[in-house]
Amino acid sequence: QVQFVESGGGLVQPGRSLRLSCAASGIIFSVYTMGWYRQAPGKQREFVASITNALGTNYAVSVKGRFTISRDNAKNTIYLQMNSLKPEDTAVYYCNTRPPPAQWFGQGTQVTVSS
Repeated sequence: QVQFVESGGGLVQPGRSLRLSCAASGIIFSVYTMGWYRQAPGKQREFVASITNALGTNYAVSVKGRFTISRDNAKNTIYLQMNSLKPEDTAVYYCNTRPPPAQWFGQGTQVTVSS
């Protein structure tokens, strides 16, 4: 059974930082390209960032230069360091493989950026 458990979200002021974590189980984690996705209220889920098994990274234009994705294969975990947060980053953040099977999305972690 594939499971992704996200953590690290919260309420933060604009300009501050957060670090999200996602622990994976039920897959051979090291072979997969992993990704972060987010869904804001009233909007479709969108791609945020991905990292390949060779540590190549890719980012959405809206977060490039502010967010950094990383992975620890020994811990079956990926991370998303989010700096210079903006109110428009407010969303539920999910991790999954890339491409992401819909049935593998978990509960996500809420990030709210507000003063």
